[in-house]
Amino acid sequence: MNSTRRMAPLLAPSLLAADFGNLQFETERLAASAADWLHFDVMDGRFVPNISFGIPVLQAVHRHAKQPIDVHLMIEEPQHYLSAFRDAGAANITVHYEACPHLHRVVQQIRQLGCRAGVALNPHTPVSVLEDIAPDLDLVLIMSVNPGFGGQAFIPNTLRKVAALKELLVDCGSEALIEIDGGVTLDNAQALVDAGADALVAGSFVFSSPDPVATLAQMRQQLTASAEQQDFR
Repeated sequence: MNSTRRMAPLLAPSLLAADFGNLQFETERLAASAADWLHFDVMDGRFVPNISFGIPVLQAVHRHAKQPIDVHLMIEEPQHYLSAFRDAGAANITVHYEACPHLHRVVQQIRQLGCRAGVALNPHTPVSVLEDIAPDLDLVLIMSVNPGFGGQAFIPNTLRKVAALKELLVDCGSEALIEIDGGVTLDNAQALVDAGADALVAGSFVFSSPDPVATLAQMRQQLTASAEQQDFR
């Protein structure tokens, strides 16, 4: 038997795919679900070609949320808004490498605010760019679709990228979690975990299903069973 128990990954349903007209209901029904975090995508129409929601909506969601809120800032100049998102309820704040010319400074700002600090990479950005900052990170988010829209198809090369990131983090002595965002379903979830993923963001797959809570439970059951099988090999 393996002496180190392998934990099932964190599940983070993305509210970008939820019913915007009924976010209180969506948030409250996830309270007792298998969700570990609630993923909150912020888009500004500049860094990505879409606009989603921002600080007032996060405040409203936070009032009804039971899980920590995982905020993903797909915006230009995120350093100007970090404290506002923390005050609105963010537990994790992830910024994009591509949007931060002074990334180390921004990461330190997030950590000083008491939030987990994450950096996201677009599909074309190699993991090697994080080599010098990896030990300072709590989270690395790999975009498995091009950012800006929900419901896109998963990019298969993500599996190779996750494995490369895992190797980099180990080599750097970083304990950062690896999070995957985009096109996550039951068909690829286990492969992502096997490659090294620690947290899975699922949007359309969860909220387009007849019962999002049951879908999350199915994901949890499948991934937990696999982790237990690995533990006893």
